Amino acid sequence: MEKIAFFDARSYDRTYFDALAPGAGLELLYLENKLTKDTAILAQGSSAVCAFVNDDLGPETLPRLAEYGIRAIALRCAGYNNVDLKTAEKYGIRVFRVPAYSPASVAEHALALLLTLTRQTHRAFTRTRERNFSLEGLVGTNIEGKNVGVIGTGKVGIRFAAIAQGLGAKVCAYDPKPVWGSGIEYVGFDELIRRADILSLHCPLTPSTYHLLSRDAFCSMKDGVIILNTSRGALIDSEALLDNIKSGKVGAAGLDVYEEEADVFYEDVSGRVMRDDTLNLLLSQPNVLVTSHQAFLTEEALRAIAETTVENLQKFFAGEKVENELKAKEVQAASGRS
Repeated sequence: MEKIAFFDARSYDRTYFDALAPGAGLELLYLENKLTKDTAILAQGSSAVCAFVNDDLGPETLPRLAEYGIRAIALRCAGYNNVDLKTAEKYGIRVFRVPAYSPASVAEHALALLLTLTRQTHRAFTRTRERNFSLEGLVGTNIEGKNVGVIGTGKVGIRFAAIAQGLGAKVCAYDPKPVWGSGIEYVGFDELIRRADILSLHCPLTPSTYHLLSRDAFCSMKDGVIILNTSRGALIDSEALLDNIKSGKVGAAGLDVYEEEADVFYEDVSGRVMRDDTLNLLLSQPNVLVTSHQAFLTEEALRAIAETTVENLQKFFAGEKVENELKAKEVQAASGRS
């Protein structure tokens, strides 16, 4: 049995991994700790680590993992912006990911955020639980006929675009590598953000997409634009977003991710003071909906994540080719596709 240190483990992870790991010859050591340079020592005695979106796999952590005998990193997610691939290769650590676990899960969560904001169902829910059945202040807006701009047309972006089209929206998209034949109109980034009534982010976080929605970008948008982000928090300059919400430029925002989420998301911090003023202020706005990076959290996605992660590790230990391996040169050559 190959021992795997499974960091940032949750009960919903165990349900699906426990069903698969023993049959694949894997012994999972579940750890509630996030992986950092300080917690890397917990992987000692294991052959590989299983990591998630907010684990630190940077240049300080990776040498320690190598020192403790770690030969592989199995990411149970699609994104890999938290991994220094060049350093991993330097120390002989192989890195694998789950490139497409359930595009529908993430796309449908983006829709859930959008419908909640456009029809104010979150506010209605709170009111009716207090026996307040007034409709004052709950006027919504249709998605039908609106211009929906999709940034990133990988599997998730394509699925969200199809959902928006199904609701009668006019969809256009921006992606450095268009999916021709998809039935989506592609335009340049500047035109997309000028045209969109609703803007949904589905691209990976790379140096070129960091703060893609910057202060300058917000200036080019329509008044009242709705922003959705189910990809990575740092695609948006959070302070600029907050300022544009306060000014009314941004009509609403649905955020499943936040650029400084690592110390907050997936944790219960209700009993302590939150020092992130930007997040505090975003949470206080009636037209901002924040969820805790849960777009992936469906039975179907969790099952697919476990299956692919276990298969990646099984093939690695068997000396077989792993199709989902990440290599620095290949990633650098590839352009932004989610």
